[in-house]
Amino acid sequence: MKIASLAVLAASISSPALAAGQLPKGVAPVSYDIAVTPDAAAMSFTGTETAMVDVRQATRTITLNAAELDITAATFDGKKVPYTLDAAKQLVTVTLPGTATVGRHALTFAWKGKINTSAAGLFAIDYANPDGKQARMLVTQFEAPDARRFAPMFDEPGFKAKFTLSAVAPAGQTAFSNMPAAKITKRADGSRLYTFGQTPTMSSYLLFLGVGDVERTTLSAGKTEIGVITRRGVGTQSAYALGAAKRLLAYYNDYFGTPYPLPKMDMIGGPGSSQFFGAMENWGAIFYFENELLFDEARASETQKQRIYTVIAHEMAHQWFGDLVTMAWWDDLWLNEGFASWMEGKATGALVPQWNARAALVGSEREGGMAQDAVASTHPVIRKLETVDEIGQAFDGITYQKGQAVIGMVEAYVGPDAFRTGVRNYMAKYKYSNTVTDQLWTEIGAAAGKPVADIAHDFTLQGGVPLISVKSVSCSGGTTNAVLSQGRFGLDAASKVATTWRVPATMAVLGGGEGEGIVRGAAGATLSAKGCGTLLVNRGKAGYYRVQYDAPGHDAIVRDFAKLPLADQLGTLGDDLALSLSGDQDLSRYLAVQGAVPANADPLVWNMVSGQIGTLAALYDGTSLEAGIDARSRAMLRPVLDKIGLVPVAGENPLASTLRESLIGRLGAAGDPTVLKAARDYVAKLKTDPTAIPPGIRLAILRVYAANATPAEWETLLAMTRAEQNPVVRNGYVTLLGNSRDPQLGQRAIDLVKTNEFSAPQRASLLRSVANRHPDLAFDFAAANVAMVDTFNEQSSRPRYIVGLATASSDPAMPGKIRAFADANLAVQAREGATRTINTIEVRRATMKRLQPAVATWLGK
Repeated sequence: MKIASLAVLAASISSPALAAGQLPKGVAPVSYDIAVTPDAAAMSFTGTETAMVDVRQATRTITLNAAELDITAATFDGKKVPYTLDAAKQLVTVTLPGTATVGRHALTFAWKGKINTSAAGLFAIDYANPDGKQARMLVTQFEAPDARRFAPMFDEPGFKAKFTLSAVAPAGQTAFSNMPAAKITKRADGSRLYTFGQTPTMSSYLLFLGVGDVERTTLSAGKTEIGVITRRGVGTQSAYALGAAKRLLAYYNDYFGTPYPLPKMDMIGGPGSSQFFGAMENWGAIFYFENELLFDEARASETQKQRIYTVIAHEMAHQWFGDLVTMAWWDDLWLNEGFASWMEGKATGALVPQWNARAALVGSEREGGMAQDAVASTHPVIRKLETVDEIGQAFDGITYQKGQAVIGMVEAYVGPDAFRTGVRNYMAKYKYSNTVTDQLWTEIGAAAGKPVADIAHDFTLQGGVPLISVKSVSCSGGTTNAVLSQGRFGLDAASKVATTWRVPATMAVLGGGEGEGIVRGAAGATLSAKGCGTLLVNRGKAGYYRVQYDAPGHDAIVRDFAKLPLADQLGTLGDDLALSLSGDQDLSRYLAVQGAVPANADPLVWNMVSGQIGTLAALYDGTSLEAGIDARSRAMLRPVLDKIGLVPVAGENPLASTLRESLIGRLGAAGDPTVLKAARDYVAKLKTDPTAIPPGIRLAILRVYAANATPAEWETLLAMTRAEQNPVVRNGYVTLLGNSRDPQLGQRAIDLVKTNEFSAPQRASLLRSVANRHPDLAFDFAAANVAMVDTFNEQSSRPRYIVGLATASSDPAMPGKIRAFADANLAVQAREGATRTINTIEVRRATMKRLQPAVATWLGK
């Protein structure tokens, strides 16, 4: 897309005009008073509401959202009114007896709804208590368009209102919501009616209700009470989350300049799972699946510990970016998710420096975002969204990972102080309101005195990854000059089309000075930096672009690799492998950098090397090159594992612990006999000692065992699954049942999916696990049993779930099968997942063919 057209696109996306798929703007909610009575046994609930609405334009009809609700009555200003339901469009329209005057009016409804078995609207999580007794927790999930399954609502982010929620909890159970309970009334049957305080003005998707047999652990952080709500018996596992949240709250209060405004912030742990999300930022009542919140010292590894912290940091950042200030429409979803993703890394880096969060993100999130952005199926960060299916598909790596990277690049361009000032001004100016992206750029640009919007538009209004080529490097008079030109990095031909960005490029001379400048187009620009020596472009890898050096420049990088800052070591490894995969340079360049990694390199570097070898191994799984890659993996990585040891050591570097997990996984996949024996020995001990596997390697060992299981060992794992009472551990075991490399055991796992032995989310997780090893088997089963699969997969995931099962396929016939499935089962607006899966398969096949000679040469040396 040409630069000249981006301003036009920015104006159209930022326009507040009514978009297709949105409600009329002539009537808006002011407040809701909602009362519900759940019947968990019957999996249904009843509800009533009074919505105070502001009629802005005289009208005879009022249209709201409603889905899967059996509405039994409606009134307007106390008089019964007729209503019509449009199930396909998820709308309810009331027809008024006369024209409603401009001003405030009362609209009421009564209805009956259903409690779902997967995460949409009000849903149930079934689990076993520590004593083995079965229990059921009810919770809600409303993002993006599922509040309408709970009550008739103006279910769009731009229709903010205040909510007063009441709910009946059975005897012995507790109800909990966004606000503290203002009143609890005991009823004759022993149940209790909870009436919660009125919320601040907020969007409907942030409303939350939970009901269950729970316990709550709390601490105070200034004026805010932080709580963790869990199923009874596991509250002791909340201490880590509470401590993290307290530090993060202080950090965010300071960073945003606007204190957290609610009296309490609960974090709710549910012992279930979802194909769509792991946690949800409901204001004052953040919901997490339990493994994302509770730290079980007997089972959790260092990787899981870090994951819990960053998820909490992400969801708490949303309490400002998303909850206090909310995007006007889902086009700007990245304002929520990209910013929260970036903020989780910034906060974690500041508060837990030993994790090297900033550098770690270079090797993980940056690479993930660029991989999705470098193929034909990419899309702009900001794009037009209309239908429910389109909104659901927007929660992807472009929104999260690329969004995070672009925000980090803007901060690096303007400087952290100016960036924070802009964010503080944005929060103060738009709190309790809705915004579009350009309002954020305006505040940051004003604080920085730099043209932020122009650069930001280039990276958010068009897809793709810039490629900066470095050439004509010279040093004269103690200053290094280099010509940098801008092209496009792509993994397929469609992604290599000429595209122009204004790239805020940086370069530095190792041991010398730094330079910066805007690089735009093939003509490029000349940048300068004090000093003569090895040149680093995109130092610190804050910029969202790949870098390709000329031969002398790359030779210098290889020579001085051990001297590079950590983020640059990771970024160089990432760029060089990606450029090899894309065909822009020979694999030998990446192998030269890989060969320069010293034995004592930072654990994050070896962790990345391990993952990259796994990437190459996955390309040639099942081919004549597989054994050679496995042998090379063992030869390279076994000494690294020997150095840090198979078993965690008290007081060790936490990043050494995460590296150990990665190495066990890669070596296990490569058939390392020592690792395989350890996995089998450890699992054998579980029969008499459930804590036999050290927590730091527990998950890695179990995955190795499951992947290499014999039929008898798979039966052992199945017996362990059936006997396990801890719902979180059981969820993990169910997933492991699909991990076997043996296709016959993959079929055994699918046979379990056909039964009702496991919960709906567990069946979805099990089938997806099978797909990781046996994509053709899993896809063919699901495509032939769509109705069955839909019963255990949440509605928001359906457009992507079945087609996504085929992602790892190498069958040349698979793209045609996916197209046929999509044509028969998916609306046109719901086919983005199918397109992406086909693109992924085709890119992998082309890459495999292109790299095969170079890989064979490498293995032959």
